[in-house]
Amino acid sequence: MSDKEVILTQDGLKRLEEELENLKSVKRREVAERIKVAIGYGDISENSEYEDAKNEQAFIEGRILTLEKMLRNARIISNDDIDTDIVSVGVTVVVEDLEFGDKMEYVIVGTAESDPLQNKISNESPVGKAILGKAKGAVVDVAVPAGTIQYKIIDIKK
Repeated sequence: MSDKEVILTQDGLKRLEEELENLKSVKRREVAERIKVAIGYGDISENSEYEDAKNEQAFIEGRILTLEKMLRNARIISNDDIDTDIVSVGVTVVVEDLEFGDKMEYVIVGTAESDPLQNKISNESPVGKAILGKAKGAVVDVAVPAGTIQYKIIDIKK
């Protein structure tokens, strides 16, 4: 991950800080204990428990570095910064698919917080890019692999 600015909501910041704290205080100790136990089994050259623990340790340390860099480069969007006149990071937006009439509600977040299963879409996703900066009532075209979808912005809220 480069030194690119990471846009986070207050909730996103809290979740990343909690994950970092858990990795540093709990997971590091757990994996260190697993390594210690695996070494106790003898020859580590053919010890799968040792290899698994070392791989997990490498993953944890990599994730810690990633989270620390994200937090260093974070720009926090507070609720006070959110304007519901236009779509921006931190708002909840209701859109209607003009072809099928389906309505969907999305929370616009930075890429670090995106979770489509929770209806949290990135400001850099195709839908996020298309609706960012638009006002209620605007109709936008979203390019998707199957063609173009037209959405109408029905509501913008905090």
